Amino acid sequence: MAFHRLLSNVVVTTLALCLLSEAGSISTPSARASNADPLNTTITLDYGTFIGTSNTTSGILSFKGVRYADAPTGDNRFRAPISPPTTQLGTVDASNFADICIQATSTSVTGTQSEDCLFGNIYVPIGTTPDSQLPVLVYFHGGGFQAGDTTSFFPDLLLDTSAEPMIFATFAYRLGAFGFLGGPEVFANGDGNAGLLDQRAALRWVQTYISAFGGNSGNVTIWGESAGAGAIMFHLIATGGDNEGLFTRAIGDSASLSFLPPYTDGFIETLYQQLAINAGCGGVTDSLACLRAANVNALANASSVTLKARPAALFPFAPSIDGTFLTERTTEAFANGRFAQVPVSIGSNTNEGNNWSEGLPTSSGANVGVSGATSQTVFNFLAGQFPNITQETFSLIEEQYPITSFNNSLELQTSAIYGEARYICTALLITGAVTNFSNTAYQYRYDNPDAQGFTVHGSDLTAFFSFSNPSLPLFTAMRQYFTSFVTGGVPVATGESNNEATWEPVNTATGTPRILFHPDAVAMEVDDALVSRCEFWRTTDVQLQR
Repeated sequence: MAFHRLLSNVVVTTLALCLLSEAGSISTPSARASNADPLNTTITLDYGTFIGTSNTTSGILSFKGVRYADAPTGDNRFRAPISPPTTQLGTVDASNFADICIQATSTSVTGTQSEDCLFGNIYVPIGTTPDSQLPVLVYFHGGGFQAGDTTSFFPDLLLDTSAEPMIFATFAYRLGAFGFLGGPEVFANGDGNAGLLDQRAALRWVQTYISAFGGNSGNVTIWGESAGAGAIMFHLIATGGDNEGLFTRAIGDSASLSFLPPYTDGFIETLYQQLAINAGCGGVTDSLACLRAANVNALANASSVTLKARPAALFPFAPSIDGTFLTERTTEAFANGRFAQVPVSIGSNTNEGNNWSEGLPTSSGANVGVSGATSQTVFNFLAGQFPNITQETFSLIEEQYPITSFNNSLELQTSAIYGEARYICTALLITGAVTNFSNTAYQYRYDNPDAQGFTVHGSDLTAFFSFSNPSLPLFTAMRQYFTSFVTGGVPVATGESNNEATWEPVNTATGTPRILFHPDAVAMEVDDALVSRCEFWRTTDVQLQR
């Protein structure tokens, strides 16, 4: 039975705590006191000097388009990144974003896209000195490992709300076929999971260079949403749980528990062969060498064509078990304690599963929103994401989620199934495992319904990065909770008058309790029915290869 301890005082007090004026100016907390001179817009590293910008309104020094690795082009394509850069860059204009990584559905490389895309952006409070030793928050964007970029994630609201100063950084990573092509050919003469290796290289770059920006390499929190949160999950379990000291805490918004086959799996090899054929490299003696030599536009188009041939699948190019970086299934690693032993904060949105199936082509046979959709349509959708699912398992799923419980709506039934299987139960899995192995875990549920009455995937990002309603009390409280976890390890909302507003850590191996973020109240809750359904999903993990 669910229970709520409503915390209306949070809603009241956080309204008074909002620091944004009607004019939109932001007063960032001052950097920690130091006798050293504050940083200016020039930062010199051992491979280049970067000239950023200063915004006295936001109180932030920005260094955008900072190269952290060599271009992953030519023979470097489908290999681990080379970082730090091996070429002296001289003086670099770091006032604008670099080109973004090629999106998996792009038929050609145009505009701001480029294969040469391994760049980061570092945001530092004005007044920071070289010895400020500020906490660092590194953010990886979502997009299903197929899309997305760093250009929409400005930290103004986060840095403004934080009670303590901190540094915020975002890093691009290769996407789609460029970042997640697998198969024996790649692993014999290259590296799979290149996009995750890009992120790992970025975290090593932080260890080496963040002190030049006034950051503390021993106090780094990693954060991501959707595929970015999935990446956080993979960094937790990578190399058997050895995080190399690269981070001290982890945050995940809607972590995606996806199909994770070994790189030799037929699904992965078929995807490779289809891409090779579409790029004009089918049937050649060394197809990988051909792909490395292929024109970037031809390869981008081949990726797009390959994806279109799989209309029921949302994100075919994705991480796989490579035996080195990722050595086992995600659920297996967490069940056995083979993950980095650091505090975590993981959460989800109430209606995570909405609109995924309905966004597929109507001809896919997997869109439950089309006229004539049936139970088979639901199965086709799930099979597009988890290719090994059987009709027998699907029958058990239908028993757990009877359509009569959803007003006989396939859309609502599918939403509940997919949302919990891929995102919501993942939060319980991770936080429960972390708690079970004696570390600290926090979990949240964001419930702020839109005009249609739903809180869908990605909705919670509004609280952190949107300027449309930055002063809403709930959003202010959420930013306070998140930033205090980064700077002090405990999520708190400033101005709490008593223990009612405490975000309690998870205290069971099943991942309960969690905090509810709702505009009317903030509350701790336990949902026993959800726990039971999530335990059911654990019985499917081997078959679904999660």
